[in-house]
Amino acid sequence: MQTLTLSTQAANPMLATITPVILTYNEADNISRTLKRLTWANRIVVVDSFSTDETLDILENYPQVALYQRPFDTHANQWNYGLSLVETPWVLSLDADYGLSDELTDELTSLDPENGIDCYRIPFQYCVFGKPLRGNILPPRAALFRRDKATYIDDGHTQLLQCWGKTATLKNPILHDDRKSLNCWLWAQDRYALLEVQKQLNTPPEALGWSDRIRCVPGLSAPIILAYCLILKGGILDGWAGWYYAFQRVVAELILSLRLIEAKSHQ
Repeated sequence: MQTLTLSTQAANPMLATITPVILTYNEADNISRTLKRLTWANRIVVVDSFSTDETLDILENYPQVALYQRPFDTHANQWNYGLSLVETPWVLSLDADYGLSDELTDELTSLDPENGIDCYRIPFQYCVFGKPLRGNILPPRAALFRRDKATYIDDGHTQLLQCWGKTATLKNPILHDDRKSLNCWLWAQDRYALLEVQKQLNTPPEALGWSDRIRCVPGLSAPIILAYCLILKGGILDGWAGWYYAFQRVVAELILSLRLIEAKSHQ
């Protein structure tokens, strides 16, 4: 794994203008891998939602980390709070299970902060227990942006970045490598499903995207996502890791279907 230190910033003006921002809640299984790929950063803002595992102990081992704690209400509010703590022109927003590939770090060093771009989308490479997959259902995400040109809004169980200005897409990926237990994953998916149900019920059908419209029909999205992950995205060629990822996505869709049926029965 490539390691860039603070001295690297002198030769790479763009790196000196970037502050990574990370949200955490019980991320002891992931956070070290993310931070080890950010040794080039002068300051890393971490907004923690009062973790109860070893996350805070791990963060103490990284002197670049500026730790703040805030009770969680929504993802957008949590992210916007993190943005308010940034002192550099650029922000790199990362989940605690994201890692910068070596190729992406090299690409960041080559960017010109004065080229007129205000926001960069970054593609993802999903990993299952450290094994990279050929494909996944995650689209490129707006993750590197000028602090004064962006804000977050809530969108179902997650958030969307609204960026004003010119946008481009980088070539190299962020590694999405969540190694928390299956129990933790299931707990999170049910929590996400509850928020997604509220989005489904409170959004006019014509305002929903095609994937959300499919989800409005309980049970329909699960077989579609299975075929999409295994066939269209080549997951079947990834062996057990591809099947694991596909089954995760199917279970997530089934949980959402169950929660949607439950919610509609109470209307």
